[in-house]
Amino acid sequence: MSDDLESRIQAAIANPSNVGELADADAVGTVGSPDCGDMLRMWVKFKEENGRKVIDKATFQTFGCQTAIAVASMATDLIRGKTAAEALAMSGEELSAPLGPLPPMKIHCAQLVEGALKDALNPQPASAPAPAAGPTLFDQLTAPKTVKITLQP
Repeated sequence: MSDDLESRIQAAIANPSNVGELADADAVGTVGSPDCGDMLRMWVKFKEENGRKVIDKATFQTFGCQTAIAVASMATDLIRGKTAAEALAMSGEELSAPLGPLPPMKIHCAQLVEGALKDALNPQPASAPAPAAGPTLFDQLTAPKTVKITLQP
């Protein structure tokens, strides 16, 4: 990582914005990555403003690296005042833009934040069938890894 990006990340995590649960949130989204073990939850609260329903406040909690914390902190500030549609239109790259370009090994941090936002703002309709129960993130992270070896004659 460049020194400039590293200093921006350090500044963002030294005083992160909008950390913690949001009481009486209108929407909550959670996303996790079994590949790296990161998990992020985002809470969103709306308000009426000039006849539009806009995001009043967003908060987050994460089990993730410093870059995930920095991106989530900045993203929760960036989406304030936007409608759900406007926020949904933002890519991970846009949500992490204040930090500058992320190196390839840290792009998943922006995608994690984007995923939690989309999960919060695109809830499944109540009439939709519940997804089949599958392994939890914890189950996936703690499952023994198996390797199949096939010997060739």
